[in-house]
Amino acid sequence: MKRVARRLLFLIGSLVFLSFAARTSNAAESPPLRKLRVAITSLSGSMAVPWLAREAGIFKKHGLEVEVIATPSGVEGMSALIAGEVTFLQIAGATTVSAAVGGADVIVIGTTIGTLVLNLVVRPEIEKAEHLRGKSIGISRFGTTIDTGARIALRHFGLVPEKDVSIIQIGGMESIVPAMAGGRVQGGILSYPAIGHAKKLGFRDLLDIASLNMPYASTGIATRGEVIRKEPELVRRYMTAQVEAIARMKRDRPFTIAVMSKFLRTTDSEQLAETYDIYANKHLMKVPLPTVEAIRAVLDELESRNPKAKGQDPKRFFDDRFVRELQSSGFIDELYR
Repeated sequence: MKRVARRLLFLIGSLVFLSFAARTSNAAESPPLRKLRVAITSLSGSMAVPWLAREAGIFKKHGLEVEVIATPSGVEGMSALIAGEVTFLQIAGATTVSAAVGGADVIVIGTTIGTLVLNLVVRPEIEKAEHLRGKSIGISRFGTTIDTGARIALRHFGLVPEKDVSIIQIGGMESIVPAMAGGRVQGGILSYPAIGHAKKLGFRDLLDIASLNMPYASTGIATRGEVIRKEPELVRRYMTAQVEAIARMKRDRPFTIAVMSKFLRTTDSEQLAETYDIYANKHLMKVPLPTVEAIRAVLDELESRNPKAKGQDPKRFFDDRFVRELQSSGFIDELYR
């Protein structure tokens, strides 16, 4: 009987040891995840990629433990990037280029949406653009893509920004529709799902800026030049996760809508479906390459407010090597097979 008990204890001890050894071996084989903080700069469907990469476990697959935070606008997001509070930033190309023109060590490493997917939406009494003369439209912050969209829309209708129509800083995108509803401004530059929300309140869609077909580095990824110089492999892993998340968004509508619902804080199925169709289906780029044409459009627009932008070489403001590597290796094509 004692012999059986001793053998049983030996077996239990062996199993415990083997279990411990296996755990130790796995820990040795799997390096710890690299912790990162990244930021999005508005509550918009255009910012869904890092959220989805986190929710789907794609970041972890590539050795990253990513905290995604939201900033009210690109201005605050860019300040966080420059200060080193975040490593990567989902942001408008215009904000990154503007900061770089001003001397900041920041650079565009990907463009996920290559045109301005924004609408000029107005209160019901504004029946045509001319009715905006002497009135105000709301944006998030000066120097953001929302600001750029306002100026492009007004000039499209022959109105002079800040002379014929005032441009008012409201704060975050989610604050613009309430400002319109309260009569603080008579119009606003909105993205999805805010556009759908505004329409349900009876507001009028005056211009779909994307219909102008302008190449423009609207939404993308930025980082500090220092990160590229010191940790190119980290940038490579992050961009690999980004393109994989883009493919998941395009191929998995139910999952993407569920993620959008969570971070956009809405359960409105109609607005979520519209947001998915506009961004994931129509405008999200499979190969998020920054281009000379899209960055030049940013510089041209910036020139009117910052003379330092005049004559600048667009290539100075982006580094496309990481996306090009993923493209030339066949990795991106493989994601869609």
